[in-house]
Amino acid sequence: MNRGRVLVAMSGGVDSSVSALLLKDQGYDVHGVTFQFVRAEGCDPGASSGCSSVDATERARQVCRQLEVPHHFIDQTENFDKQVIEPFCGEYEAGSTPNPCVQCNASIKWPSLLEAASALDCLYIATGHYAQTRKEGGRVQLLRGFDRGKDQSYALYALSQTALERTLFPLGSMTKEEARVKAEQASLPTSGVEESQDICFIPDGNYRTFLARRLSVLPGPIQDTEGNVLGTHQGLPFYTVGQRKGLGVPAGIPLYVIDKVVEENLLVVGPREALCKRSFVVNRVNWVSMPYPSAGAMVEADVELRYRTRAVQGNIHVRSAEAVQVALPDHDQAVAPGQSAVWYQGEVLLGGGIILG
Repeated sequence: MNRGRVLVAMSGGVDSSVSALLLKDQGYDVHGVTFQFVRAEGCDPGASSGCSSVDATERARQVCRQLEVPHHFIDQTENFDKQVIEPFCGEYEAGSTPNPCVQCNASIKWPSLLEAASALDCLYIATGHYAQTRKEGGRVQLLRGFDRGKDQSYALYALSQTALERTLFPLGSMTKEEARVKAEQASLPTSGVEESQDICFIPDGNYRTFLARRLSVLPGPIQDTEGNVLGTHQGLPFYTVGQRKGLGVPAGIPLYVIDKVVEENLLVVGPREALCKRSFVVNRVNWVSMPYPSAGAMVEADVELRYRTRAVQGNIHVRSAEAVQVALPDHDQAVAPGQSAVWYQGEVLLGGGIILG
């Protein structure tokens, strides 16, 4: 039984490979696609560092050959640089700490998948994310993945209803261990591949080196919350709000980055209690699993401020279609401008946005 043609994003890792395998077993007409998002200088198409490396692309091809499904390769390096890397650097330069995976999913990965799917006459698209969807009241809701240790719904909150209506998450009801066992049983060439914890365009994890190549950074003063100068920072983009290690200032108590005053090239540090807030503004809001509430409405939800951190009870006060005030009545939380705040009711991700502070 042919359940329709589906285009699977093939990264060369175990998750996307098992997704393609499962969908074929379920009767879908599977096509695989590998996007090249990052390319090292001087490399030919197909030769890059990061999530579209030569080895990863070849593994994706091997999986498709083994499954006897077509494999497609699309170079998206120029769009990725404009839509993800440039905004990433700009946010750091402006004093924020962005989440590039959220930006990539909404502005590059899903649009690229949908465009390629239309060109290939694919009804659906699929990825190896650990998340789930369901239809409720005429709307597609985004849910946490069954494996809470791998749940990736946080990074998908900015997706549109149009995107979710055509998206399949074959691993949503599985655990990571089950997926790896499935790959081993099928002798997929990706079964032993370890997953990377780094951002794809910074594969060595060295933010400072990466940002130093793209931004003009200058040393400046480090002050405490009382205005006392404690030392010299190496450049504001090299620090994130909430950072403790690597400040290079002696103190009798642990110090954290509290603020980055870009106009004065000033880094403010202080004790953890100075970092925590119970109320903050979130903008660029997307209510993914429910209709947009009207201005003045209040929604009770569990709020997650970083990927894979414990959600805490909060109240979402709607200011407008794009902005909310998040209140955490019983919890002081470290809040980093530029990061994403996402709110859930049970397993359903209601919405999320970018923290202003």
